[in-house]
Amino acid sequence: MPHSVHSRDLGRNRPWRKATVRSLAQALLKRERMQTTLAKAKEAQRLTERLITLGKDGSLSARRRAQSILNDPPGVRKLFAEIAPRFKTRAGGYTRILHYGNRHGDGAKMAWIELVELGAQIKEKSKPKTSAKEKPASREKPSVVKERPAPVKEKPAPAPEVSEKPPPAPGKKPAKPEQKKPNFVDGLRKFFKPRDKH
Repeated sequence: MPHSVHSRDLGRNRPWRKATVRSLAQALLKRERMQTTLAKAKEAQRLTERLITLGKDGSLSARRRAQSILNDPPGVRKLFAEIAPRFKTRAGGYTRILHYGNRHGDGAKMAWIELVELGAQIKEKSKPKTSAKEKPASREKPSVVKERPAPVKEKPAPAPEVSEKPPPAPGKKPAKPEQKKPNFVDGLRKFFKPRDKH
């Protein structure tokens, strides 16, 4: 029986699971907010909080330990230079998980995982853009009632055009009407005529 197992296996063997959680932590430290399944988010939260604690230490040995765990030099630099200083006064709880709903395909529980203190660039992206021209509509009805516009009178239909050509003289054949120039589609219709069945 699996006694004293405090982690989720995520349907993977040990090296595959370790690589998955490492890549989730790398992505979270890079983007500072991401969407994944709830089980993966909880595993990524454990590793990310350990890494941020190492970043707060700031020593060379802490940096080397973080590099051995994360295996991502740019991510370690960002962790120690940008992310860890934000949490100097916080004793723990550097990330939050927000439940998102179920995935359509297999019904897996989805969640957002993000750092509690986001960077300035991430905050600007998450704010909705509003211009000075756009003002929120008030719920109160205006006191002045607008008048309805006067109904538009319909124009009478134009009279049919009368041809200016005189009628043909008796005994003469009437002139042939002008034929349309054949277009591409008409040519295709002639080419693909249905065959007679015998």
